[in-house]
Amino acid sequence: MDLLEEAIAFENAKMSNMSTSDRVVASREAKRLVLALNEIYKETKDPVLMDMMKRLTEKKRKIEKRLKGRPPEAE
Repeated sequence: MDLLEEAIAFENAKMSNMSTSDRVVASREAKRLVLALNEIYKETKDPVLMDMMKRLTEKKRKIEKRLKGRPPEAE
C-alpha cells in the first residue's frame, strides 16, 4: 500500500520553518491523502485507515490555523 506509506511519511515530516507557500502545499497534500485514504476506507472499513485519516486531519488543522494567523486583539 504505497498510499499508506506516503501518509506515514507526511505525518512524520517536520513542519517547522515553513514558508506560507510551503504551508499551502502541505495543507493540500494532507487533503489529497485524506480523500484518497477515505476512498479505500469506504471499501475496507479498516480502523487503521480511520486512525490515519484522523491524525492527518489534525495535522492539516494545525497547518491551516498557522496560515490564518492570529486575530487582532480586541480593544
